[in-house]
Amino acid sequence: MIPPGTAGYVLVLREGQKKPRGWLAESGLWRAKVFSVGGNGWLVPAEPGPGCILAASMASLIQKAAIFGAAGAIGPQVAAELERRGIPFRVVGRTRARLEKAFGHMAHAEIFDADIADLRSASAAARGADTIFYTVGLPYPAHNLHPALMRTTVEAAAAMEAKRLVLVSSVYAYGVPRTSRVAETHPRQPDTRKGRFRKEQEDIALDAGRKGMASLVVRLPDFYGPGADNSLANPIFQAALSGKTANWVGPINTPHEFVFVPDTGPVIVDLASCGECYGEAWNFAGPGEINTLDFITKIYQAVGRSPKYRTVGRGLLKIMGWFNPLYRELIEMLYLEETPVMLDDRKLLAKFGSVKKTSYDEGIRQTLEWMKATPPSAR
Repeated sequence: MIPPGTAGYVLVLREGQKKPRGWLAESGLWRAKVFSVGGNGWLVPAEPGPGCILAASMASLIQKAAIFGAAGAIGPQVAAELERRGIPFRVVGRTRARLEKAFGHMAHAEIFDADIADLRSASAAARGADTIFYTVGLPYPAHNLHPALMRTTVEAAAAMEAKRLVLVSSVYAYGVPRTSRVAETHPRQPDTRKGRFRKEQEDIALDAGRKGMASLVVRLPDFYGPGADNSLANPIFQAALSGKTANWVGPINTPHEFVFVPDTGPVIVDLASCGECYGEAWNFAGPGEINTLDFITKIYQAVGRSPKYRTVGRGLLKIMGWFNPLYRELIEMLYLEETPVMLDDRKLLAKFGSVKKTSYDEGIRQTLEWMKATPPSAR
């Protein structure tokens, strides 16, 4: 008998290991996936491969989760995966109406409006949760708040006796890449203010063990997709749909990497559900390297238009920065276009085997469909 609510969970059995009661998995080193919800179900053996040895259900590790910063680009993806797995979760954000709009239809979601900059409010948001997913995104001018918000989160989680903390981070802490592919062992030596803020945030999260919590960091490249309107890439989709010219900051003929946001939820929850994965950082790369101009061209071609774009260089950014603080903040991040950080996620793949990475063509198609069906007023 498979426990209720275990759809989509992965079990790995090693040679000679007995399968837990109720799991219909093959012997040997197999990944198997439940695709039936309820008291009865069955497993379909997949490909042989490595993985995290889990108990009879990954839900046994996470009983109740809280997502801090739930209404951003990544929070909804984590929520969707927890909902799919039948794990109760609390969505935390500053605006209740926005949370209701995004998560009110989910059966396992609890809406909780809170200001996590305030320790009492953050503690109330963490109460009763064993796992905290931190998916807070901040605009560039507010990146200095990352360390302070993480300190408050750790203190609140510790006070409420949460067991686990999962931080979703970026590539900023690595700084200028010293290798063509950047693995988790790459030095974290950021030269930018925002990179230093991210590194400090990661250090605070990984140091949560001193307060009795297991923690891990998931690093993502630039992302795009449904709900990611504040990303670097989504404005290109908007320009293509309206027949306007897309803007790009920095060189346009360099390699880049984007991850499709719906792919992030399953990976983040898988990592959070694997006890062996805590105490370290994990990269999750996109489906492959792509030239920035090729990415823009694919988007315009998908709507039946020829690409139209303009680039903004360092000199023009400095002038624009006199009048707009956002452009002023962009100057120090130009290195990401001039010397791109291309993530190496072989450690993740070695732990879980294959993970879903949506191709650029398919991700672009789905993003355009979502934008057409969801006007800005409904997002």
